[in-house]
Amino acid sequence: MPIRKYKPTTPGRRNASVNMHAEVTKKTPEKSLLRPLNKTGGRNNQGKITVRGRGGGHKRRYRLIDFKRLKDGLDATVIGIEYDPNRSCHIALLEYADGERRYILAPVGLNAGDTVCSSGEAIDPNPGCCMPLEFIPTGLTVHAVEFEPGKGAKMCRSAGTGARLTNKEGQWATLVLPSGEMRQVSIKCRATLGQVGNTDHQLVKLGKAGRNRWLGRRPKTRGMAMSHHEHPLGGGEGRSKGGREPASASGTKSKGGRTRRRGKASDSRILRRRKSRRYGQLKL
Repeated sequence: MPIRKYKPTTPGRRNASVNMHAEVTKKTPEKSLLRPLNKTGGRNNQGKITVRGRGGGHKRRYRLIDFKRLKDGLDATVIGIEYDPNRSCHIALLEYADGERRYILAPVGLNAGDTVCSSGEAIDPNPGCCMPLEFIPTGLTVHAVEFEPGKGAKMCRSAGTGARLTNKEGQWATLVLPSGEMRQVSIKCRATLGQVGNTDHQLVKLGKAGRNRWLGRRPKTRGMAMSHHEHPLGGGEGRSKGGREPASASGTKSKGGRTRRRGKASDSRILRRRKSRRYGQLKL
């Protein structure tokens, strides 16, 4: 049972649920792949807060993930599936034929003892195997997709996500992303077969404020409760929304407004925008 609900013995426990991480088989991380992870508290190099609501949280160490998958031609055996505190999905520890060990994102169906491979040519499309999009059959689900060849995986890396490869035409492959966006990427870009694991991550309910603090999230004050010089929605006699759309402290719209920077090079490869919950499907 991946998600467990306990008896409502306390108000916090009443609405809380926990992920049992049933897929995890290895409890201790690989020491050679650990790195220090310093906390910023949402502050930049000048000590100014640039991201609100950050601070505290449990101490963590970063796991080096192989997002490029350039170790071609060598079979790798899955030693085990591990929990990673730095991301929503689980990770798999691989041991290659030459003895080197690397972490990858663990897809659905990948178990300890399985064999995966990375190649610049066509190989068997098994979960966890990586190859360029030009060799992946259309209709399959992929994750950890590159934006540019050789730059490393950027898309579909969180728990339960996956992009569907729908078409290949010329030098471009068409992907349908989890958001509903249709995007073209080069067929030379690498992708990993399968859907990212830990699909029950989105079903977890924290239940109490303390679990948010463990994740490094501090309490946030409502903009309406602030003074007029601290937030666009603040100030006024009594409760007042200020007669404008909801926005952040910097004035950025927070309820359906467009925030994407214009003139990005990749805009021309977006065939269909993601679906907006408020305004319907956005158009180009």
